[in-house]
Amino acid sequence: MSVRAQQFVADVVRRERVSPHLVRLTLGGPGLAGFASTGVPDEWVGLVVPGQFQSRYYTVRSFDGAELVLDVVVHAVGLVTEWALGGAGDPVGQQVTITEPKGSFDVPEDAGWLLLVGDLTALPAMARIAEAHVGRLPVHVHAEAADLPEELAAYLPDGVEVSWTAPGEDGGSRLAEIVEGLAWPDGPGYFWMAGESAQMRAIRKHLMRERKMPSTHYDVMGYWRAVKERQPRAVDPGPIWRAGKAAGKSDEQIWADYDEARAKAE
Repeated sequence: MSVRAQQFVADVVRRERVSPHLVRLTLGGPGLAGFASTGVPDEWVGLVVPGQFQSRYYTVRSFDGAELVLDVVVHAVGLVTEWALGGAGDPVGQQVTITEPKGSFDVPEDAGWLLLVGDLTALPAMARIAEAHVGRLPVHVHAEAADLPEELAAYLPDGVEVSWTAPGEDGGSRLAEIVEGLAWPDGPGYFWMAGESAQMRAIRKHLMRERKMPSTHYDVMGYWRAVKERQPRAVDPGPIWRAGKAAGKSDEQIWADYDEARAKAE
């Protein structure tokens, strides 16, 4: 039997634009009591925003024991984008649900360098990883972003070697091509990467077959999946969530209603 992750209800206390495609949300309030960081620098949480029922996952940019900071990539459309940009009113003062954090970053003891590669969705994790290790290990970041380097210049810490690249002309990711052309540092190290899922699959194959890296020395994660256009859902969770809350139902009861509706739609 699966166990649902512990959840916390947090207040949105601030919102600011970090770059054209990054919005910073600062969460706080008494609902965060009991929330604790794992200490793993790529830790992430599930986020459910008002009017939605499905969670989306975001890296914890920082947590000081009272306030939790998430940097959200915004697109033309999206479950969180429309809300974060104020499509349903100013998010500040609204409440969101987050899950307990989980992370996977794990540098082996013999690592002599860190190589971090990712697109804009991975930038918060790469920044936090770099902050935790700069000065201890050489850190090189390869970042793919539509935002200009000068718009993100202060995002990564000093002492990190950074290479910026833009997505392909069609807006698609070119991270697999970039990794295949990398000049790798000498000796054992640790490679961390996150981005579009198809790109990540190609990179895993490259690391295993060409680089022959042991699995303990890399972590490659698909953060999102590219599609030509937003895919309609067979059942929209939003109305079910709102109706359930209005009826005073528990989250478990609302989940059951949603599962039943999906089963009928299949």
